[in-house]
Amino acid sequence: MYNRKYEHKVFVISFVFVLFIACENKPSVSNPADDGFAKGADVGWLTEMEAAGRKFYNAQGEEMECMALLKSLGLNSIRLRVWVNPAEHGNWCNKEDVIIKAKRANELGMKLMINFHYSDWWADPGKQNKPAAWENLSIEELKNAVSDHTKDILTALKQENLTPEWVQIGNETDDGLLWETGKASANMKNYAGLIMAGYGASKSVFPDTKVMVHISNGYNNALFRWNFDGLKANGAKWDIIGMSLYPSYAKDSGYKTWQEVNDACIANINDMIERYGTEVMICEVGMPYNQAEECKNFLTDLINKSKSVPDNKVLGVFYWEPQCYNWVGYQLGAFDNTGKPTVALDAFR
Repeated sequence: MYNRKYEHKVFVISFVFVLFIACENKPSVSNPADDGFAKGADVGWLTEMEAAGRKFYNAQGEEMECMALLKSLGLNSIRLRVWVNPAEHGNWCNKEDVIIKAKRANELGMKLMINFHYSDWWADPGKQNKPAAWENLSIEELKNAVSDHTKDILTALKQENLTPEWVQIGNETDDGLLWETGKASANMKNYAGLIMAGYGASKSVFPDTKVMVHISNGYNNALFRWNFDGLKANGAKWDIIGMSLYPSYAKDSGYKTWQEVNDACIANINDMIERYGTEVMICEVGMPYNQAEECKNFLTDLINKSKSVPDNKVLGVFYWEPQCYNWVGYQLGAFDNTGKPTVALDAFR
């Protein structure tokens, strides 16, 4: 005899099963905290600090590996500089040292930015010294050297299954790189050619990695227009415009508060996006470690304003060497003198 009671049970069970499957396959709502925005730290000094005995502690005084500590504070990305042949400076930030740090970041699931200085030591707005081995090269030979060095480092990373999210061609190249040959104010064509050598080399190893040109003083719109107009006019390519932003340095340009600096930076960002149709990354920030609460406010405001730029065109904010404490006189870190992070880094949570 046909049992209608059994039919009802089968219907209910089938309905619940279908509902369960539908819920399982429903697209998940994105977590606002996981929005792809890079919250980063440049920790190029880290292995050198460790070798000198520096240790790092959480707020409870428990010793932690530095990158793991930064990740616990909400950071998700690491930036590492590369020097060509820093043998006279302990070989820090050479290929082998960069790979060691990159592996540690990768094991923590942190994104990676590689910052090529194209120098044996520091390159910045005040100096862009050629590596000693490149000193007497012609412009064409310099392009080849840039290409070969870039490929060498990136291929070494690739062999270790390390894929950078971003590659930076030169560091704070306000007036070009590899002076005097690549000095922008003297020969913009040479500067653009060197940028393209690095760009092409990067794409040949990691086609999907975004390539960046990085300028200091993100509040200085005139500098950015001059630099990137010159690059564009000479056929250079880039995927991202990188900026540094240090409120204390901006005082020399008449800015009295970090609020003014942030507003000028965001105005510059919007102009760069409109003018060149490019994305932007704030690659370096910092304030004195003993102004931690102010630094937290500065960072919170900068991050919020960056995220408010339409179409997610600002990719992230990186603190420069936050882990520094009692280290080579650098005072713009975000750790106190006991090796603990200050409240400044709470802005990244």
